[in-house]
Amino acid sequence: MVIAVLLLVAVLGFAVARPFGLPEAVAAVPAAGLAVLFGLVGWREAVGEVRELGPTVGFLAAVLLLSYLAEVHGVFAYIGDVAARRSHGRPQRLLGAVFAAAALVTAVLSLDATVVLLTPVVFAAALRIRARPEPHVYACTHLANSASLLLPVSNLTNLLAFAASGLGFAAFAGLMAAPWLAVVGVEYLILRRFFAADLAVASAVQEGEPARAPRYALVVLALTLAGFALGQPLGVHPAFAAVAGAIALAVPLVRKRALRLSSVVRAANPAFCAFVFGLGVVVLAVREHGLGRLVDALTPGQTSFLALLAVAGLAALLANVLNNLPATLVLIPAVHHSPGLLLAVLIGVNVGPNLTYVGSLATLLWRQILHARDAAPSAGQFLRLGALTVPAALIAAVAALWAGLRIAGM
Repeated sequence: MVIAVLLLVAVLGFAVARPFGLPEAVAAVPAAGLAVLFGLVGWREAVGEVRELGPTVGFLAAVLLLSYLAEVHGVFAYIGDVAARRSHGRPQRLLGAVFAAAALVTAVLSLDATVVLLTPVVFAAALRIRARPEPHVYACTHLANSASLLLPVSNLTNLLAFAASGLGFAAFAGLMAAPWLAVVGVEYLILRRFFAADLAVASAVQEGEPARAPRYALVVLALTLAGFALGQPLGVHPAFAAVAGAIALAVPLVRKRALRLSSVVRAANPAFCAFVFGLGVVVLAVREHGLGRLVDALTPGQTSFLALLAVAGLAALLANVLNNLPATLVLIPAVHHSPGLLLAVLIGVNVGPNLTYVGSLATLLWRQILHARDAAPSAGQFLRLGALTVPAALIAAVAALWAGLRIAGM
């Protein structure tokens, strides 16, 4: 148990610090090898874990590429332009536009797109109307986590749970729609009040020609989303829809010679995919050597409101101790028998990371993006905002999930 925990701590510590800018896989893959070498995980079990994670990681690579190609087509620049114009120079209106954009981008293109691609655009849009950027960039990181509840494709944690839930795409989205709306609403009300002073600062009305809508890319993204929903009942993995969408976006860029193979490979982020595989093996070792029994003992077996809230709270706690991805891998075996409990886990591991920087890798990446723009977030401010939003959002989302499960007879 001790060795397995030390390996996990080393992997997560390396992922947080990323010394010399090295990718997370530099620690995760050797740690997985050591777990097998020390006999913490059998070779067959390790291979089985990698095989089980394969389709999910394949989708991750495909959707990262899809998001990158959407950026090249100007989708995110267009979103930023629309948000700035719709604000009419008023920071409060810009915050509403950012909430709408971040919630939709996170749901459709995953939280990574919101953090990596939308955050810089939102930062520029705030500066463009001479508004203080803090409320708007904080909205990006909070919604990158909490607004990823809606679809199985919105977050890697969702994909992992979706594969074990036995739910269809539409059933998953139907049950999570109310928690998603509840969380977005709670986040908006609290952020608007928390940043009231920043939002009251006078700004400037945006002038100039509006950006041209990238219609082709928007149509492809809409069809890709439809492919996610329609393909799953037919046994088609969402990764195939994401790959098809990426190919459709790449074709016109290749014809214009506006796309390089090296950029495509970087966008798919094979190093991060290797990190997920390695982390999966390390977490398996931790679970099999004691943590699994502890989690099983702490996890309720029913789906009453209090039981769902307890599971979501446990998931949120583990997300902030272990990070949300390993927390998901640890918790899924304990709740896979109950779709309701699985969805409660997702509420915890998706909303909970807004409490601390280490809750999700996306939050750490968001912090790096702001540091690169000389706009480093305040740790105290981040913690205070998280202390306000996370408990309220957890309760609201669990209440909405509990009501949905009762209506669905689950």
